Amino acid sequence: MGLAVVLFIIGIILIVKGGDFFVDAASWMAEVSGIPKFVVGATVVSLATTLPELLVSSMAAAEGKVDMAIGNAIGSVTANTGMIMAIGVFFMLPVMKRKQLLPKGILLLMTVGALWFLSMGGSLTIRESIVLLVIFIVFIIINVMEAKEGTALNTDEKPDHSGPVILTNIGKFVFGAAGIVVGSQLLVDNGSFIAAELGVPEKVIALTAVAIGTSLPELVTTITAIIKKQSSLSVGNIIGANIIDCALILPVCAMISKGSIEVSRSTIYLDMPVCALVCAIMLVPSFFTQKFQKWQALTAFVVYIVYLVMVCA
Repeated sequence: MGLAVVLFIIGIILIVKGGDFFVDAASWMAEVSGIPKFVVGATVVSLATTLPELLVSSMAAAEGKVDMAIGNAIGSVTANTGMIMAIGVFFMLPVMKRKQLLPKGILLLMTVGALWFLSMGGSLTIRESIVLLVIFIVFIIINVMEAKEGTALNTDEKPDHSGPVILTNIGKFVFGAAGIVVGSQLLVDNGSFIAAELGVPEKVIALTAVAIGTSLPELVTTITAIIKKQSSLSVGNIIGANIIDCALILPVCAMISKGSIEVSRSTIYLDMPVCALVCAIMLVPSFFTQKFQKWQALTAFVVYIVYLVMVCA
């Protein structure tokens, strides 16, 4: 038991540090290639920070741990929004143009709503997953279109790309990816073992420790954004990561799990509604005001804490 806890913690550390290296290297590569920083933040960073959720959920699905696969994906979206985004908004109060926030915000709410509706029958099939994958493709297209609009205004200088710097970033990319893979495996295996030893259902562990653990890259990104006063990067990263969690990760899990994953009643009637609620609290008022307010952050955070208490009770 003690060894499992240590390995579980090591898994989280590897994910955080691996995600840090991976994001740095991926961002550097994107900038050197001439891709606008907006695209880096909205796509590369979001994809990189959701790698832990993708790997954990995929590995769990492959091993038949369906509750952990679904719980981790849904739990990560709820944690990203109700805890991490709430923290970022509370300390930064970012102001965003409606043109930036509205398309992705609406797409996130549509994604969560579609996932909830499609799961009502008690399972998520490949046919239903295709609907979610279409939303993911639309998300990518929106980012590409916005990037093209902003390319003409992009006057950022390319970072140093001398030989030693190239080798350093390739090393960060490889070791970062390896850290995420190994850390994810440790998290799934030891999270399941700890749950079994304590008599706690896998789903509870997935919705709490594992979901928060795999969301740590987003938390690190948010804290860094707070320090550097880059509020739009933080919000954009979390919205993008949430869309990827719902529209890419769960469909992948469905394909791995013989074309379908079972969705429990508690997930349908508790986890998904709470996920939709915290997303609505954080986004809908901002559609009209073009800014975030502290009451949104506090309300979403309280809802998230109450939800955790209900799940763990």
